[in-house]
Amino acid sequence: MASLTEHTQHLRIRSTQMEMPSSDRSDRTEDYDRKLKDAQDELERIQEQREELERKKLQLEELTTRKHEFVAQQVELTEKFTSAVTLIDRTLLELRGEAEDIEQCRACFAAHLDKIQKFNPGNWTRDNLSEKLERATLAIDQAEDEFDQAAVHFDGTRSGAIFGRPSKRGSARKSSGVSSEFMSNLRNGFAFNLPVIVLGSVALVVYLLK
Repeated sequence: MASLTEHTQHLRIRSTQMEMPSSDRSDRTEDYDRKLKDAQDELERIQEQREELERKKLQLEELTTRKHEFVAQQVELTEKFTSAVTLIDRTLLELRGEAEDIEQCRACFAAHLDKIQKFNPGNWTRDNLSEKLERATLAIDQAEDEFDQAAVHFDGTRSGAIFGRPSKRGSARKSSGVSSEFMSNLRNGFAFNLPVIVLGSVALVVYLLK
């Protein structure tokens, strides 16, 4: 009996010893699974970070491209508007100068017109015919000469169509100095004829009011 009991206890001890490695394998498996899951989670986190960085990179590239396009457009428009403003200022300056010239030209032509219309060859007598004809011819020649100079001065401008083509006399004298000479004579003549123009205008008004 004692021998059987010892053998039974010995078997139990061996059985217990055989069960212990199975528990260790289970712990190892759980530890492996846990580490594998942690590794997968870390990989997913890294992948998400990589995708986020890629999105930010694409956004930055898009913003950089848009910035370059804006700068290029800004430079282009700046050049266009700078050139346009400069040309507009120059055009306005030319227009103001041309407007002043044409106003003085009108006053000069009005004075010539008034003088020409006052000539009445029918009333000239044999005694004063030579004197009257000489004065009238001189006035006509001066008026025609200033008209031709005006046509040369305004040739190529917006007001050029007013005068049509200058006569052959005017064309023969056409040069760079004609324009400046015309405006100088025009200003001097306008200043000289201003009292005559004013008196003539007043006389015309008085006549119309009678």
